[in-house]
Amino acid sequence: MMRRVLVPFLSLALAGTAAAAASTRPSEPTFVASLAALSLPVYVLTGGGYGHGVGLNQYGAFGQASAGRGYRDILAFYYPGTELSKAPTGKVRVLIGDGRVAVKISSPVPFSVRDGSGTVAEIGPGEIVITPALRIVVEGKPVRLPGPLAFVAGKGAPLRMDGKDYRGEIRLSVVGAKLQAINVLGLDAYLVGVVPGEMPKEWPAAALQAQAVAARSYALASIVKDRPFDLYSDTRSQVYYGVAAESPSTTAAVKATRGEILSYGGKVATAFYYSSSGGRTASSKDVFGAVLPYLQARDDPWDTLSPYHRWTPRTFTPVTLGQALRLSGPVVDVQVVPTESGRPESVTFVKKSGARVLLRAADVRARLVLRSTAFRIGVLRIARPSASVAPGTPVVISGIARDVTAPVLEKLGVNGTWLASVNLKPEPGGTFSATVTPKLTATYRLVAEGVVGPALAVTVTAKATQ
Repeated sequence: MMRRVLVPFLSLALAGTAAAAASTRPSEPTFVASLAALSLPVYVLTGGGYGHGVGLNQYGAFGQASAGRGYRDILAFYYPGTELSKAPTGKVRVLIGDGRVAVKISSPVPFSVRDGSGTVAEIGPGEIVITPALRIVVEGKPVRLPGPLAFVAGKGAPLRMDGKDYRGEIRLSVVGAKLQAINVLGLDAYLVGVVPGEMPKEWPAAALQAQAVAARSYALASIVKDRPFDLYSDTRSQVYYGVAAESPSTTAAVKATRGEILSYGGKVATAFYYSSSGGRTASSKDVFGAVLPYLQARDDPWDTLSPYHRWTPRTFTPVTLGQALRLSGPVVDVQVVPTESGRPESVTFVKKSGARVLLRAADVRARLVLRSTAFRIGVLRIARPSASVAPGTPVVISGIARDVTAPVLEKLGVNGTWLASVNLKPEPGGTFSATVTPKLTATYRLVAEGVVGPALAVTVTAKATQ
């Protein structure tokens, strides 16, 4: 793992001063702006993507499907080394309610309930309310049934629980004097309530099919252990929306890939997925700490159609960055430790007091409200010269342009427009120097990522101040 090495500002200042003293030939710069007079930094936040970055990039699937690639091609790209195989047949148990003091079950057609002894009772159309006492009305009389209770839909209509429709059975158990509700249904019936919530139903069929296989694989690979249910209905597993979310296109995608899962080494692959990669996926090792050969970092050219592919750059001053991170003081420097994927692993923020605050990338993401950890915090600083120069004298302008793309030194023209003066090539630590030869007093500024950084004026007089 590589660690970014930062060159101390003072060392740079001394080096710059020494370089200036050693310059004796007229053709060489006779003045070097001292880095001891560095301007306050401008921090440039850039990045891209949405989500953890591991596995299937949904916008990348959209890009590939739009280019005519099939779902097998999409899956092979994001899960290299896996193969398609058949899932074992069976049902899944999805937790859809927990800690309830009462549950409403209804249907527009007759339905039935099976109690813990195996006895089945018919219930007419309408709604019933169940409490932890497990009393329901059977043949006009309230009866307490032994749990758990399994409610089974009648022909032609799903069951409704608390205003939400579900296929299959709804099982109610008493856990800790409260009700726990579990929806028991076929794996593909579950998926038709998952896929439309994970990917827009208007997207190409190949993208929806890739999502269906990924969701089916992920469900089987993440079965909850030692619980009376297999899956949560929220982000702890996958968000399960029930019947209301179903659409013809996503249901068709589930049917077209019926029973297909991804496997690796004879086991179901943990097919993570997310919204947008920002142009490069992340490895499972860097994000989750688990080494999975089919979940490695790789360049992802298919993400360009994503609205999150590149974020609009944001800028911070030392004060506003400290405030945004809740650090109780200005930030005078930023130091990043990258992962093997190239994303930050941790970021150290140096405060004005000299104190150093180390934050995990996930913590920085949360505090700055970022869509992913695929971010960079660039630094722009420029040295302010302490002396004037004679017309046409070479002047070395020094500074910092770290973790930014294509930094440029611009010069303010006589008509008020800024013109590119020098395309900068910073050293690995971000330091740069550029030689300019102004004939009149001129103003220069740093620009990178479309963001304006600090500026300085080089004063030109008839006779340079010594």
